[in-house]
Amino acid sequence: MLRLKYIVATALLATTSPLLAQVVAPAATPKPAEAPSFNKTIRLTVAQDGSGDYRTIQEAVMAVRDFMQVEATIFLKNGTYKEKLVVPSQKTHITLLGESKEGVVITYGDYSGDAEKHTTYSSSTVRVQGNDFSAENITFENSAGPVGQAVALHVEGDRATFRNCRMLGHQDTLFLAVENSRQYYQDCYIEGTTDFIFGASTAVFEHCIIFSKRDSYITAASTTPRQKFGFVFLDCQLTAAPEAKKVYLGRPWRPHAKTVFLNTDMGAHITGAGWENWRNPDNEKTAYYAEFNSRGPGASVTGRVAWSHQLKVKEVKPYTLQHIFAGSTAWVPQRK
Repeated sequence: MLRLKYIVATALLATTSPLLAQVVAPAATPKPAEAPSFNKTIRLTVAQDGSGDYRTIQEAVMAVRDFMQVEATIFLKNGTYKEKLVVPSQKTHITLLGESKEGVVITYGDYSGDAEKHTTYSSSTVRVQGNDFSAENITFENSAGPVGQAVALHVEGDRATFRNCRMLGHQDTLFLAVENSRQYYQDCYIEGTTDFIFGASTAVFEHCIIFSKRDSYITAASTTPRQKFGFVFLDCQLTAAPEAKKVYLGRPWRPHAKTVFLNTDMGAHITGAGWENWRNPDNEKTAYYAEFNSRGPGASVTGRVAWSHQLKVKEVKPYTLQHIFAGSTAWVPQRK
């Protein structure tokens, strides 16, 4: 009987001891919570030779957490990236930083009416939908050639900035797509043939070189009546290929188009009339085309169309980054 009690007691102790140990053991000290990754700056590298984090730009863009609140920098090593790149609307605060402007080329060859049945809206090599996007030291190219509408860069996100970039194409090279988009281009080179800077966005081009490949039109704004500003060119240079002899500053894609050139050097290829009404005299009543302090052989005001404007000093005062980009929320892009 005593032996039986001993066995029972021993068995009970063996089963309860671990439970007691778990109760009395001190709790582990919790680790401090890390900030969510969308609040931490990140840097990724893209290299075609495999020496970076990713081989394609699209992979790197999609690897960034959605709705970043701080900058996510994607460094692009030199190379020709044949990609039809999309920066979706949920990919915010992304910066594409190229190793060099001529060395990093993003290129594709879709065009309106091709075998894939693309339109102007779907032909772009790069389409930026996310807000707070920036790019520096990059070439954006549509390689389709002179075949009609073929967009190199399509931008519809708000607060987009491009510095020291090249946009290469023919017709419709740069599409500033929607009215609620504010865009800033600094020290960029943009080339094309017809309407190669076009769309509804509010955009400023500062110290940019605009190169016309042949006789045609530089801009085709589709500014809405709700916008105070459309396209504004500050201290730019208008240059051209030798075969370009008669180039217009712009024509209205929509009746309320707004385009202004301030302190701009204009080559001899700029026609005396300066502006065209898209063969619709009614557009002359609503479009707003203006210049201030134009210089160079194409800057003579004597032959300008009567419905365009030569601004006075006091009328130029609102043309600051702060006023142009005021919008519903203030935004002043930083100059470099």
